[in-house]
Parts: sequence; C-alpha cells; structure tokens
Amino acid sequence: MHLLQPQPKVNTSSLVHTLPNLDFTLSLDQVQRLAWSTCQSEASQVDWLILHFNQWFSHHNVILFKGENEPEYFPATDHEPAKIQFAHGFFNSALHEISHWTIAGAKRRLLPDLGYWYAPDGRTQEQQNLFEQVEIIPQAIEWLFAVAFGRKFRVSLDNLTGDGGDGTLFKDNVYAQVQQYFSGEARLPRDAAHFISCICLCTRNGKSLHADEFCREMLD
Repeated sequence: MHLLQPQPKVNTSSLVHTLPNLDFTLSLDQVQRLAWSTCQSEASQVDWLILHFNQWFSHHNVILFKGENEPEYFPATDHEPAKIQFAHGFFNSALHEISHWTIAGAKRRLLPDLGYWYAPDGRTQEQQNLFEQVEIIPQAIEWLFAVAFGRKFRVSLDNLTGDGGDGTLFKDNVYAQVQQYFSGEARLPRDAAHFISCICLCTRNGKSLHADEFCREMLD
C-alpha cells in the first residue's frame, strides 16, 4: 500500500498494553496446524502464513491470500469474507499488509483498501513526508512481526523515482515507535498483539519479544 491519508487511532478497547505482557493463554496445539520448522523455502513459509492467519482470524471473517498484482484490501460482502491481498506471493508483503489491517478500525475494514487514496512512485518531498508520517506505525508493527518470525526487516520509503531523501529520520521514527510499544508509551492494536502471540508460540517456543532485539542500527 502507498498510503497518503493518516489512519485514525483505534479505540482504546481494541488496544493492549506493553509487549512483554502479551497473553499466551492459547496453547501451541490450538494455534499451529503445521510445524513452522518444517517450512524451509519462501513458498512453503508463505503457505504456512496464509493457513495460520486464516485460522487465527477466522472470527473476523477475513482471509489472507497472495495476488499477482499490487496489494489490495477487499471488504467482506454478503457472500464472501474480507480479503487481504499481498503482492506476488512475497512473505514480507504479507506482513506489511497484515500490519495495516491490524491498525484499521472496524469502520475502515468496511471500505475498499481500508479507505485510502494513493500517490504513485515519484512523489515530491512534501508527499513523501506525508507518506512517511502515515507509515511509521504500520512499519514498526511489521518489524515486530518480522522479528517474531526470525526474518530480516527493511524499512520501505517506496519512492525510487521521487525525492525521498535517505530515510534517516523515518528510520529513527520507526525505531522510536517500536520502543514505545515496549515501554508502554504506545499501545499495540489488539489484533497485532494476538498475531505476535500466535507467531511466538509457533516460532519461539512462546518466548515474548524483547526491546533489546530491536536496535536502530538494524534499519541501516
């Protein structure tokens, strides 16, 4: 997604407190249908992610699927669940689109593409500044997802042909946002916290994420 419209804060009732206090009341048997450790290729890991996301969030009437085109969100209809389409079967694209979905409130989830409008690659500095402002939270949450899976995370300025600068300030802001989740200064959306809890059960033997796993230098 190339979002250029700020996303409203989710309601307090849909937020949770700090990351170290995530609830692991679910058991591994409840959340894992296929052992993550058996998935060695990118394709098999993507299939694992789709299978498990669709299980973990079935109560929201939403499914994750890989598309041939650009990412897009399709709200539920009377006949079909909502769909989160990620780009070209890329694992990291899936994590990014999931992060946007977890931030969106109930009203946004009723709208195509979560109610956003877009500006293409080639943005001016002013447009890029707005893009980065909107992307701080979803990319911070995506970083949490990636580390839970043991995958490398890269920030995305998504403006190869425009005036995007070197991204230093954006990286600083993404890092600061992650640390705020650990300190409790910021709260995670409940669906993001649930996703992280389930991932950690499957990939880390239930070990929670910790602030010292996230260093500013990792973003350079």
